[in-house]
Amino acid sequence: MRRVATTGRSQLRVRRSLALAMLTLLLTSFAVLTSSGPATAAAAQCVADPATACVGGTIRTAAGEPAVGVQLSVDGPGGTVEAETGADGRWSAAVTTAGDYTVTLDESTLPTGEQLRDPAGNPRTVVVRLGSSAGALFPLGGAAAGGTGGGDEEPDPGASAAPGTNAPSGGTAGGITGQRVLQQAVSGLVFGLLLALASVGLSLIYGTTGLSNFAHGEQVTLGALLAYFGVQVLGQPLVVAGLFAVAVGAASGWAQDAGIWHKLRQRRLGATQQMIVTIGLSMVLQYAFQYFVGGGPLRIVRENPVPVRIGPLLLNQQSIFSALIAIVAIAAVGYFLLGTRTGRATRAVSDNPALAAASGISVERIVRIVWTLGAGLAALGGVLLGLYFNATAWNMGGAILLLMFAAVTLGGLGTAFGALVGSVVIGLVVEMSTLVIPSDMRYAGALVILILVLLVRPQGILGRAERIG
Repeated sequence: MRRVATTGRSQLRVRRSLALAMLTLLLTSFAVLTSSGPATAAAAQCVADPATACVGGTIRTAAGEPAVGVQLSVDGPGGTVEAETGADGRWSAAVTTAGDYTVTLDESTLPTGEQLRDPAGNPRTVVVRLGSSAGALFPLGGAAAGGTGGGDEEPDPGASAAPGTNAPSGGTAGGITGQRVLQQAVSGLVFGLLLALASVGLSLIYGTTGLSNFAHGEQVTLGALLAYFGVQVLGQPLVVAGLFAVAVGAASGWAQDAGIWHKLRQRRLGATQQMIVTIGLSMVLQYAFQYFVGGGPLRIVRENPVPVRIGPLLLNQQSIFSALIAIVAIAAVGYFLLGTRTGRATRAVSDNPALAAASGISVERIVRIVWTLGAGLAALGGVLLGLYFNATAWNMGGAILLLMFAAVTLGGLGTAFGALVGSVVIGLVVEMSTLVIPSDMRYAGALVILILVLLVRPQGILGRAERIG
C-alpha cells in the first residue's frame, strides 16, 4: 500500500511539473510576442481607423533583401501622398478619402541593378476604403527570373486582413516555384494549428452533446476583441490581455451552458432545435460586436510584425510564437483527454453518454467542463488568429466558421484528434490553393476538398464507420 501511495504521489508530481512547464512556455511565448515593438520598425507605419485608410506594401530585392529608400507616390481623391521604404523594405501611406488611388514607384530610386519584374504594372491602381488597408505590390527581379530568390514580395503585415475584413485581392502572380510552394506550405501549417484551437472545442462539444454550435465562431471573435480591448483600450501588455481574453472566454462558455444549454437539455429539447438556437445566438452576438466595435478592422498590436528569415522561408515573430503556443495548448488538451481522470470521463461521455452515466460519471458536470474548455480554446484561437492576420473584425469568427466545421467533419465528428488532423489539412489546402487560384477563392477550395474526401470516406479521416439499419 505504501508503495502504491508513493507511486501515486510521484505521478501527481510529474503531472504538476508538466503543467507548470507548459504554462511557463505559454507565458514566455506571449512575452516574446509583446517584446516586438516599434523599435524594430525603420519607418512609421500607417494605422487604419474609421477616418483613415492605409496603402502600403513591402519591397524586396531579387535576392530577398529589403529594398531601402525606394520612393512611391499615392495619388487619388484625397490628394497626393509621398512614401519611402524603410530599413525593412516596408512603406505605407495614410489617406483620408475613399476611392481609387494610383500608386507610382519611382524606378530611379531602386537599388543598383534592380528592376521591376512587371514594368507594365507601374503605376498600379488600388481601391481604398476607410478603416481598411490596401496593398500595392511591386516585385523586383527580371521577368526571366521567374520569381526565384527573394524577389517575390511578401504581403505587408499592415495590409493583410482577417477574414471578413476588406483584404486586398490576390492572385497567382509570380509563378509557382519551389520556394513559394514551401512558403505556402509552412503558412498553411501555421494557419491549420491556429484553426485547430477553435475546431477542437467545437468537436468536443459535438461529441459530448450532439450539438452543432453555430455560435462557436463568435467565441473566436470574442477572444480577439477582448485582447484588442486589453491592449489598445486598457493599455495592458499583450500577455496580460491574452490571458484575460482566454479567462473571460472560458467563463462565457460556462455561463452559456449554465444559463441556456443545461436548461434546454433538461427540457429534452432536440439537437435540431438547439442548433437553431445557436444560429440565432450567433446573429445576436455578431451584431452586438459590430454595434460596440464598429465594422472596420482592428489591430491587436499596431506595430508591424518583425520579419524572420529561416533559410528560404520568410516568416514573422508573431506567426512563429503563435504556432508554438498553439502546439503547447493542443498538447495540453491531448494530455487532459488521455492522461487525466476527467479527460477519460469526457471520452466516455462522448462515446456513450448513457453508459457513462450508468457507470457513475456525472454527464452534466463533464458537459459543463467541455463547454468551458471549448470556449477558452476558441478565445485563445481568436487571440492568435488576430495576431496571425494582423487584424480582427466583428465577423472574423463567422467568416471562418465553415472552415472549422469542415475541419471537424473532415477529421471525424466528435473526435478531438480528428479535428486537429482536419484543421491541418484544411490549413494546408487553404494556403496552397493560392498557388493556382485567386486568394479570394481559397476558402472555397477547402470546402471542395472536404466534399471529395467525404465521398470516399464519409466518417472522416479518424472517424469510425457506423452501421445504419
